[in-house]
Amino acid sequence: MVRITNWFTRHRRHKKFLKLAKWFRLGRKNVYKQVRLALIKQGVHEYRNRKEKKREFRRLWIERISAACRVNNTKYSEFINWMYKSRILLDRKVLSNIAVLFPTVFNKVLEQTK
Repeated sequence: MVRITNWFTRHRRHKKFLKLAKWFRLGRKNVYKQVRLALIKQGVHEYRNRKEKKREFRRLWIERISAACRVNNTKYSEFINWMYKSRILLDRKVLSNIAVLFPTVFNKVLEQTK
């Protein structure tokens, strides 16, 4: 990287990075070298957690559906299999919301699939 001898350009670049690290703690918010490394690490965490969030929500929906199925003495895997066979195209998110908010409707869906 070319060394910038012009103070103004360097200062402006540093300020841009320091502004992004405003809420960090200790040297990670005001030491330029640490700020740069911290922002790179932050970006890595952000990217990874966007993927992880999707997994966690799917796991939550499956748990909710499974709990609603257990109340009706069926297994989650059997219920999903019945859903595919009867060609009811509701995804897990919608099924989860139905199971939590409208248990009677979920029971009807369960009866329909059988």
